[in-house]
Amino acid sequence: MEHKDPSKPRRQLPAIPVHQPHPDQQPTLPTIIEAPVTPAAFYSTPNSVTSKQQPPPLPARNQQSGSSFTNYQQINVANGEYREPELVQEDQTSFQPQTVSGTWTAAPDIASAWGAGRPEWEPQPTDVWHDAWNGEYQDWGELTVRRVNIDGRAEEEELNWWDLSARQIHNRPGPGILPTLLENYLHNADHTLYSVSASPPDVKPRHRSSESHSSTSHPLPNPPSADEVRRSIPHPNAYYCRKHNGWVLLHWKSSTIEPALAKSYDGPSLPDITRRRRSHSCVDGNPQLVTQVNKTHHFHYYKAAVDSAKITTPFKRADWERHPRSKLRRRQAVLLDHSNLSSVDDSQQPEGELLDLYVCCQCSLYCVVSDVIPGVIPQRIFEAFKEEKVENPHVGKTPVVSLATALDTILMIIEDRLWKGETRALPVHRNSFQSKLGWSENIEEVFRCIGFNLDRMNNGQGELALHAPVLDNNVVEGPANRAKLLRAWVELSAWLASFTRRHEAELFEQLKIRNSVKIDSVRELYQSAIGAHPEQLPRGDLPETLRQIGDLDDDWETLGLTPSSYTPELLTFAYLAQCRCDPGDTIRHFTALVNIVQTMQMMNEDTPMDLQNLILDERTRGRFTRDDFSKAANALGFGHDGPLRVDFDESVEEEFIINAWRDGIRRSWKDETNGSAIRRELNDALKIIADARGSQEMHRIWEREKGSVMTVDTAYSTLGVSKEMDENTVITVFDLRVEEQASQVDKLREALSVIAQVTESQRLKVFLDTGRDPGDVVVPTRPDMPRGLHQLGNTCYLNSLLQYFYTIRDLRETVASLSAVATKSPNLLDDDLDAHRVGGRLVTRREIARSRRFVAQLADLFWNLEYCEDPAVKPSIELAKLALVTSKDEEEEEGDKAGTDSSNDTDVTLVEDGSTHVSAPSETVTASPIQTSFSILGKRSRGTGSKMDIDAPDAEKDKDYVIVSKPGTPAQTPEELPPESQVTTGGDVEMLEVEKPGPTAPVRKGTTGMMFGRQHDVSECMDSCLFQLECAELIRSAKLSGGSNPDIDKTSIVKRLFYGRLRQRIMPEGGSSRPSIHEKEDLFLHLPVNVSEEGIDIYDGLSRYFNDTVEFEDKKAHMEVSLVDLPPILQIQLQRVQFDREQLQAFKSQAYLKFGETISMDRFLENSDPEKKRRSNEIQAKLNGCRERIRQLTEAKHRPFDLALTETCDYLSRNTVNALPGLDQELLVSLRHEAMHAKQELDDERRQAAELKLQLEGIWENENQALYELTSVFIHRGESASWGHYFFYSRNLPDRPDEWFKYNDSDVSAVSKGEVLVDTTGSTANPYLLVFARKGSEVIHTVKRFDVGSLEEASTK
Repeated sequence: MEHKDPSKPRRQLPAIPVHQPHPDQQPTLPTIIEAPVTPAAFYSTPNSVTSKQQPPPLPARNQQSGSSFTNYQQINVANGEYREPELVQEDQTSFQPQTVSGTWTAAPDIASAWGAGRPEWEPQPTDVWHDAWNGEYQDWGELTVRRVNIDGRAEEEELNWWDLSARQIHNRPGPGILPTLLENYLHNADHTLYSVSASPPDVKPRHRSSESHSSTSHPLPNPPSADEVRRSIPHPNAYYCRKHNGWVLLHWKSSTIEPALAKSYDGPSLPDITRRRRSHSCVDGNPQLVTQVNKTHHFHYYKAAVDSAKITTPFKRADWERHPRSKLRRRQAVLLDHSNLSSVDDSQQPEGELLDLYVCCQCSLYCVVSDVIPGVIPQRIFEAFKEEKVENPHVGKTPVVSLATALDTILMIIEDRLWKGETRALPVHRNSFQSKLGWSENIEEVFRCIGFNLDRMNNGQGELALHAPVLDNNVVEGPANRAKLLRAWVELSAWLASFTRRHEAELFEQLKIRNSVKIDSVRELYQSAIGAHPEQLPRGDLPETLRQIGDLDDDWETLGLTPSSYTPELLTFAYLAQCRCDPGDTIRHFTALVNIVQTMQMMNEDTPMDLQNLILDERTRGRFTRDDFSKAANALGFGHDGPLRVDFDESVEEEFIINAWRDGIRRSWKDETNGSAIRRELNDALKIIADARGSQEMHRIWEREKGSVMTVDTAYSTLGVSKEMDENTVITVFDLRVEEQASQVDKLREALSVIAQVTESQRLKVFLDTGRDPGDVVVPTRPDMPRGLHQLGNTCYLNSLLQYFYTIRDLRETVASLSAVATKSPNLLDDDLDAHRVGGRLVTRREIARSRRFVAQLADLFWNLEYCEDPAVKPSIELAKLALVTSKDEEEEEGDKAGTDSSNDTDVTLVEDGSTHVSAPSETVTASPIQTSFSILGKRSRGTGSKMDIDAPDAEKDKDYVIVSKPGTPAQTPEELPPESQVTTGGDVEMLEVEKPGPTAPVRKGTTGMMFGRQHDVSECMDSCLFQLECAELIRSAKLSGGSNPDIDKTSIVKRLFYGRLRQRIMPEGGSSRPSIHEKEDLFLHLPVNVSEEGIDIYDGLSRYFNDTVEFEDKKAHMEVSLVDLPPILQIQLQRVQFDREQLQAFKSQAYLKFGETISMDRFLENSDPEKKRRSNEIQAKLNGCRERIRQLTEAKHRPFDLALTETCDYLSRNTVNALPGLDQELLVSLRHEAMHAKQELDDERRQAAELKLQLEGIWENENQALYELTSVFIHRGESASWGHYFFYSRNLPDRPDEWFKYNDSDVSAVSKGEVLVDTTGSTANPYLLVFARKGSEVIHTVKRFDVGSLEEASTK
């Protein structure tokens, strides 16, 4: 309907034509009456008064009646099978103009009706929609924007759109759409809907001879009457679509009474009816309004909201129309008799078709629409039939004539059966049939759909023939066959009428013109009804270059309009209406507006000044786009390149955001040149994020602390104080200045606020807030509260680890004792170095020297954590460097600087500094050839423990232990593998399956501009620290032993606390006479759990580690791992790094892994009950199978299958843009059945998985010999696998096990147990390392603080 030529005059706005149809088809204009209309008088002719008020007819419209004018028909009431509908009475009002089912009533004189005659239920209440503003777009500041007619806006709500409490006052209906977009939503804009009027054809019943009559058993039925023909149309408001060969029920109405919602509807409530009653219609020509209040309608969508059985006139499909699976819920009639409904319980009545509802929030107009009601011949079959006739025309005929002739022949066959009573078989291979119609599978399908059966004739020749359906009412299927055949006749006739109209010149002399079924386009009719007619909303103002930009499609739809209907005024109205009705999504609406206007500017189009002013105006009111939001997060330091190195998402706590803002403000004071600009940017950033989050607390802090862009020097000079003055003097001077310069109080407060921020003076901040000097303010810190650690720069992982070490009592005491030894020269002999090893390898003097310094620094930190009164302690730079930089890297760095010997070793050193790697076994190691980049969440190996015997002279000759990986990966030598993470089966990035010799010093190469090289993860940092502790222990052990002692490792605090022993067996799949192929015992530091999918718990993850299928000697084998000895502290690492084989990059899995306060390791012990283990393994295998199937059904490329199928079906059902070949109702039904099947299968698998899980846990519920309790949880927050933020939770053991502490660098706070065990689904803050302590071991003493009160008590005694 676009007018590409603006100079071409537009047609007049269409009005409803006056028809003079057959008397049986004349419509009646509904009026409000006191009592129900009797069936006999239901279909009446319009009175003379009403007829005179009918507007002129539509331009070029066929002056015939159609389905849109057959609401109320005068029918033959003697037909007992048909039950008359009655007009539903509405509440009587003094004025109620309405449009019913496309038939508009004439409006009475409004001058006396409006105002003076207002109904009692509409006494002009104080309406928050109407009285909030004056109904027009407001001018803000000095900007001038074209006035746009729009009412119902609330200034307070729009300014505080982020505040949920402000939005709840008005209860807005949500986003809406304008009429032009509604037109597309109602039905495909490229498809024409037709009003269909039908009457019996001019044919005479066939009079059979006695001979012919005796040859058939079918009695001659009565031909369909005119009433029956008219009622073959599905509904008075059903319109035919030739593209779908189906019908669309489209019903619009202006009514002060809301439509009856379906019982099953549970969606949002409809717009405020009180407000809607004030206006009959929003569009031009509304006689009720002196001036137009709103530019146009603003519709809101309610899916499946209206029961078609409750509309006027009610609609239900006939039994023969329903799918066989729904026949169990058979309904009784198409049109309901409302005369007896009062005696029926409405809750027991089955629902009809569910219709979509569109309601204008500004007036009483609403519209209901159905999905396509399929025709008798499915679209797919009908399209195949037409394609065949066009591509293979009959000899001597054009494709058009061939198709028209074939359809005309089918219609003649149907008419012969219905009106002539013809029951003789039609031989399909005789010349007469072949010349007109031909025969094929497609033609057979068409006849099968309308009830004709293909069978052989009993004429001795066995010819194939079509046998007509039985139409006798005395036969069960007779009435249904008759109704279906009659509907097919109407549909085919309507399609042929449309086809003939489009090819009239070619078919004029070739085909007999049929007048029984007439069609008329209703596009302009419903366009006018909903306000979408080009006369109401002109088209073509948007330049063609902008209409073709697909990137703006979402923006146009977000604002609820189409690009073809663009005008500056309409775009402004669309934006303001969305902000009015959907204030909570103001960011999205403003982003769409800005995108459209900026695109106009980038395309060098003439951008209206009104739109540019509107954007400037909105920005002054605090509006921002999504890009602005991203920039705000970056300004506060979030993002990969930001100083925080943390992704910004919903999981980031408000406290963290506020602290980041405060840190930025503090840094800005040091920048005298750009400080003001930086503070302005930071303040704007916090305001934007506070708005986006809807945070009252962040707004409160922003208002209180946003300060000023005033420089520090200006602040001091304004008050007339120096930077050396104390707080008492500053407050005194401020009070004096306020008394002397009362008019400058705001500027003086601004200056004092700047000083308070720069000096971080809590006293000045309280004084500004309260107006009272609180004296010296000391932020109270509980004496028994753990102290935090200041971050040195991307060292949150180190802070977490150091705090964790401090909670371990034995480790804390060992560090204190080692520090005394470490301060003395070790004076170790070369034999001592050769005899004592760490992690199964020799250590160098450099490493021993470094470990001494490390222990001394760590002991100093521990002392401060115990005695310091400040809330947080700052670790030393040397401690951080010793923990994070290896000896090898340190040596290389010194070598690069000095170019000389960097070793501390003497000439008699027998062990040279060199690579700390251990030679791998000689067997072939299979691993994936894909190598991942560095990840701070790199996975651990299975053998994370120390291989203590690998350095023995014959270690490499030991062939009992082999390294295996998952099947299906090519061989690769150890030298080709990177030192840390590898990719294994399933796309997971996993630590190389190589025995790791205890806590060796990791190799770290390269720098990233960070303080200590690249960022690390907790596990890597732990390896380095434990290695240093063992080296320090080596000094004391060597002195105590006086030489070689093979039992030194057993006394190591690191080995005793953290290391356990496991046994690995590799057995062939399918069983074998040999108990195992290879068996090996080894130490472990961590137990790895792969976290790649949702819905599993800690036991499921461990089970996959202890029982797995691997590739061994080019064959699949079963690997079983069991625990021989458990440590006091059990560490379980959650391997979150996965590998995306499509993107070829690592990513972090955010899956939730359920764990509790305790864990029992009995099921994994070497000496566990064999029978229970066997049963457990069988159930676990079945459970894994169920979960794999659930994963396949739910983790498709885009979404779960059942949801994807359902949404695809919904999209195709309302597709209004492009007609897809092969799309018909049968395909849609199949898609819905597939979605139901997928959902049912998913539900069954989930139910079975839950049952298997219960059985599995029931086996081990009483086994608690190896019971552990949760003590610490390390959290990694961030979307990336390469960077993020660490913090950790620690349980307050042993005295308060229900209390937890959260260690987040310098901030330490008490939190609830629920926060630690919370379901993290949808969050980027996920557990990464779980720490459990053996029940009763008492190795964890979380809080170690010096009690000052004990000294005071001692002094008083």
